[in-house]
Amino acid sequence: MRVLLIVSILMLCNTMFMQAGEKDSGEKEKLMVIWSSGDPDVAEKVCLMYTHAAKKYEWFKQVNLIVWGPSAKLLMENKDLQATVKQMQADGVIVEACINCAQMYDAVDVLKRLGIDVKGMGVPLTKRLKAGWCQLNY
Repeated sequence: MRVLLIVSILMLCNTMFMQAGEKDSGEKEKLMVIWSSGDPDVAEKVCLMYTHAAKKYEWFKQVNLIVWGPSAKLLMENKDLQATVKQMQADGVIVEACINCAQMYDAVDVLKRLGIDVKGMGVPLTKRLKAGWCQLNY
């Protein structure tokens, strides 16, 4: 009887765990990368390289790159990084930028010309965090 009770409890816990996992599994297929560093080495050798690969090799179904803070200035001034971002977009990475940050660096027009969705990012970021998206910060 005791064994039956333990087995029943384990099965119930496993079922609850599986249902919880199924509930979030869609969000775990979504990655947002917050790129805030103004360091070109961080951009080229870490942030953009991983973000691009995550989409290109389908490690995640959806990959969003968020240009935030000093990265807006760096992207505005660096033609090589602009070319990288354009290729990432062509491969399906969704690129967004914080409008407040872009305005601080006078980068709005350049970012928009690159096809980047420049907008308020506080609310979208908060919704994604609450929804359980995977997140990386560089």
